[in-house]
Amino acid sequence: MLSVAEARERILAHFQPVATETIPLIACADRVLAVDLATAHDLPLFNNSSMDGFALRAADSAGAAAASRVTLRVVADIPAGSIPNVILAKGEAARIMTGAQIPEGADAVIPVEDTDFKSRQADTPAPGTVSFERPVSVGENIRPRGMDLHAGDVVLIQGRTLRPQDLGMLATLGFAAVEVFKRPRVALISSGDELLPVDEPLEPGKIRDSNTYMLAALVEAAGADVLRLGVANDKRESVVALLDHAANEKVDLILSSAGVSVGAFDFIREVIESQGELDFWRVNMRPGKPLAFGKYRSLNFIGLPGNPVSAFVAFEIFVRDVLARLSGRSDGARLRVRVRCEEQIESDGRESYLRARIREENGIHFAELTGHQGSGNLLSLVQADALLIIPAGVKCVPAGREVEALLL
Repeated sequence: MLSVAEARERILAHFQPVATETIPLIACADRVLAVDLATAHDLPLFNNSSMDGFALRAADSAGAAAASRVTLRVVADIPAGSIPNVILAKGEAARIMTGAQIPEGADAVIPVEDTDFKSRQADTPAPGTVSFERPVSVGENIRPRGMDLHAGDVVLIQGRTLRPQDLGMLATLGFAAVEVFKRPRVALISSGDELLPVDEPLEPGKIRDSNTYMLAALVEAAGADVLRLGVANDKRESVVALLDHAANEKVDLILSSAGVSVGAFDFIREVIESQGELDFWRVNMRPGKPLAFGKYRSLNFIGLPGNPVSAFVAFEIFVRDVLARLSGRSDGARLRVRVRCEEQIESDGRESYLRARIREENGIHFAELTGHQGSGNLLSLVQADALLIIPAGVKCVPAGREVEALLL
């Protein structure tokens, strides 16, 4: 059996980012940036006020105090969005709104609340004079040109998943359309005569198809589109029909669950070998050993185990990184932390991923298992917020020992 690291390396070597497309900025949320983006101008583009107040020359406020108020003549009213048409001289001030351009001659802004002009009502005209009882310093309450960015600065880099605040920044910089990677397309197949649709009553010997819902949600959360092809019966022709459908759709990845082991009715592995090639089908891990990778009619294929927990873990360890590479993402990996085990953990020597709950105390992360670790115990996965990683070759982790954990 391959080690987890070798299996990951062999799988990832077959994937490259998909093509790119240019789309309107409004549609770019959660899309992956395909190019570095730089600003064409300084930001702010001009010196502006960070407060509603009065622009003035700081030197004119020297000596201002409660017993010695300074009074200046107000010679202009500057709303945001206007261009000042005044040059302040000694003893002069201009009422100014937040974001408005600082007039020539001014080098500070005193807030409205620090003056004798208290009106905040709309349409209130500027006063003829303004007085105050404290000095201001040069640059006070002024956002200088280029304070945030200078022309040519790279703002966002290729591979970033665009967030709402990123779209706001791009709008500020004038990007009406953005080049992003296309969303990869994943064909999803389940396999097994025992699987029932979720809305049908249970029958003896049958179970509901949980993997389709779980894996589809994982794929979509990782930034890809899902083509749900349904359940293949335990017949060769049913498996071939669904795989041919995926191939005809020219998807970027075929992802299946179940049918890749050595059971008498596990046809997926045999069909892959007959219509393409199988690179490997077992990995030295728990859960998730029967993991298959190969090609079907030149399309990359990953076959996950059928047990729900095994399918989930194998997705997290192998498929998540595949989708990140296809998507061009640089930020698709789960966070890993060191945790201290609250109980002794037994393992069988395979690299193991055990469901656990994490708590923090005095800066230390502690972990406890969420029930038995059988690969069909989906409840233990629901209750978990991490997977403890027990390295290959380790059969016992004493209580109090630290291990690495993959945060879910």
